[in-house]
Amino acid sequence: MYPPEFLYTKDHEWIQVDESVGTIGITDYAQKELGDVVFVELPKPGDHVGAGESFGTVESVKAVSELYSPVNGEVTSVNSKLQNNPELVNTDPHGDAWLIRVHLDDRREIDKLMTADEYEAYIAQEKAH
Repeated sequence: MYPPEFLYTKDHEWIQVDESVGTIGITDYAQKELGDVVFVELPKPGDHVGAGESFGTVESVKAVSELYSPVNGEVTSVNSKLQNNPELVNTDPHGDAWLIRVHLDDRREIDKLMTADEYEAYIAQEKAH
């Protein structure tokens, strides 16, 4: 269910790394927990994000949730489609609803993230509590 080429965080973000650029989004699990997404607030290109730090918010009909970066780096682009179509987060969280692209400060940081199998086990454990 979760793309094996992505890496995952305990905060339910994913990152797909190509060389030194990471594309970041939220997982299908996260969007289901949020419910219908109505607004997404993202940083600007050129902003710096820190691993484990908030870089924006997702607003749903239920709540406003912080978005956390899995890595340190400079934002190179943001998904402008989400301005007018925030519901993409619900319909295609692992594709068209990517949030930001970041030039990684240190590629080795991704070694601390979970694989798809580890993330699925983590979710199963979360649901059991």
